[in-house]
Amino acid sequence: MSRRQRITTALFLAPLPVLAVLLLPTPWLAAVVALVMLGGLWEWTRFAGIAEPLPRAAFLAANALLMAALVWAAGPGLFTLKIVSLVGAAWWLAVLLWLRRGRFAADDTPRNRALKLLAGSLCVLPAWCALGWLHSEDPYGARWTLFALLIVWVADSGAYFAGTKWGRNKLAPSISPGKSWEGVYGGLAATAVLAVVALPFLGIGWGQLPALVLVTLVVAGASVVGDLFESLMKRHSGVKDSGDLFPGHGGMMDRLDSILAALPVFVVGKAWLGL
Repeated sequence: MSRRQRITTALFLAPLPVLAVLLLPTPWLAAVVALVMLGGLWEWTRFAGIAEPLPRAAFLAANALLMAALVWAAGPGLFTLKIVSLVGAAWWLAVLLWLRRGRFAADDTPRNRALKLLAGSLCVLPAWCALGWLHSEDPYGARWTLFALLIVWVADSGAYFAGTKWGRNKLAPSISPGKSWEGVYGGLAATAVLAVVALPFLGIGWGQLPALVLVTLVVAGASVVGDLFESLMKRHSGVKDSGDLFPGHGGMMDRLDSILAALPVFVVGKAWLGL
């Protein structure tokens, strides 16, 4: 796809999540995001080598039921959402260690297919719970949610610019040859600036800036892990993109991969640092 087409698609899509986060009440936003993430899981089934519509639909239905059960059991304190978000943060730490091996289960067996499907659920469900927890925090929940998304987008843009201009040292050549350490550093620097600019809008004081920058940098790093993990799945499955829904940008999961890692890490880090 041409660079012009990629930019046109990005400009068309960008306002939609921003408006949804800022204008929709949490239950409606959670419902919309659930549909989007389930669409991503539909694409994920390709990574597991499942092409038949019935088992793919059954996998989506099982995850949808889990979402409904988590909301039903959440209670006023959103206990289940917080626990699942914590599990998600731990999962992405495990993925970081996993990526050092640079591979997934090699044999196409029922057990390995099930493991890949489980990995998809562990990516999606905690991110969805984290979104519901974060967005429901009044009066700044919508702003914090938008900030979490901005970390991902700014990190990606900063990494693209720095990597294109200065990229020399490959980050993970066996997984994603186009990514460089210089790109990672550029993304981290860009998100640190974002934290300084965004702080006055988040309802916290300047004394909390170091904590905000810290959690921002960790989340930016987590977004890279999410991107690499999906790249590993695609490479193992022999596909270039998770789908072709967005011209020049691939499928739904290609747009979600970094966000799935960022959201649970963000809400856990935010709570831990008292932001």
